Amino acid sequence: MTTAPLRIGLIGQKFMGRAHSNALGQVERFFDLPRKPLAKVVCGRDAEELRAFAERWGWERHTTRWRDLVVDEELDLVDLVTPNHLHGVQAIELLKAGKHVACEKPLSHDIETAREMVRAAKQARGRSFVWFNYRRCPAVGFAWNLIQSGRIGRILHVRASYLQDWGGPETPMSWRFAKKTAGSGALGDLGAHSVDLARFLTGDEFTQIHGAHGKTFYPERPLAGAKKKVGRSNVDDAFAFIASMKGGALATFEASRVAGPHQNDNTIEINGELGSLRFCFEDMNRLQFCDAADGHREGGWRSVMCTSAGDHPYAENWWPDAHGLGYEHTFVNMLADIVCALGGREPKLPLPDFEDAYQTQRVLAAAQIAAKEGRAVKLSSVR
Repeated sequence: MTTAPLRIGLIGQKFMGRAHSNALGQVERFFDLPRKPLAKVVCGRDAEELRAFAERWGWERHTTRWRDLVVDEELDLVDLVTPNHLHGVQAIELLKAGKHVACEKPLSHDIETAREMVRAAKQARGRSFVWFNYRRCPAVGFAWNLIQSGRIGRILHVRASYLQDWGGPETPMSWRFAKKTAGSGALGDLGAHSVDLARFLTGDEFTQIHGAHGKTFYPERPLAGAKKKVGRSNVDDAFAFIASMKGGALATFEASRVAGPHQNDNTIEINGELGSLRFCFEDMNRLQFCDAADGHREGGWRSVMCTSAGDHPYAENWWPDAHGLGYEHTFVNMLADIVCALGGREPKLPLPDFEDAYQTQRVLAAAQIAAKEGRAVKLSSVR
């Protein structure tokens, strides 16, 4: 077991930079860890903002050159929260330099780059991780435990939707609305989480996309700070597809960034022969469960509060029963598992690495092909 401090660098300083920095500041206060995580250096493009960011979030140093972290011998783990198209080049160089790498989702903006990242990870001394943070909700972990124990039996249906409302016509143009930087729109941004949860919870893989369709409702978006100028959005604002899984389940997915009044409605339902489960992140501390053995007379959804220490994953590290967790706790929980894994201790739940995230990327790529060409796509054809 390695007990030396875990020296961490971060590339990115915006929304995800805040979420990850907060996790780094909180994790040792709530988890007994095998290694002490240290916030060594943060990298961002805006030097003035970066200086204030580093001071607020407790980073020792800051730089505007991300390759400084590649050659920095004081770093053990580098965390990537950059736009999707930068993941590949940054992760590959860091892995070749012997660093552990934790990367935001999706793994990359395209399947080819994702494949190169997996190849680099397999050849590297360091380990790879991908921030599918919704796996770390106690309710999701509890659902995984129930499915693993056979509680709902053979799985028949998976239906998932991730709906938000922030992407209307007034939303300014950004890298998230350009295919060359994002790869896709709602599909990669939101659908990646849904596909990962489906794969994680069921332990199953996809075999075929039967049909898919994406829609760009607002191809023109205002440019931030400019008058009467617009940028061209060429990614999906909403996307839906139907798929089959190896175990025989039928799966349906919907992702949208223009689905008012949903704000962060990440929902997944799994129906089995012996019961069903349903999780919605907007009520993240609860899991809906139905036991088919109750029959029609007494059966139905029961609401389980998943904050009980000893009964639900991660709950014992936080507050008394039913005091509730929030979005930020998913990142703290995952960082705790990463530190444990790098300290020779088993994480509470399986951690996604580049290979795991690549399987999700294959599903996204197959869905894009199905939508573009108007046909069914077998996953075996997407490598």
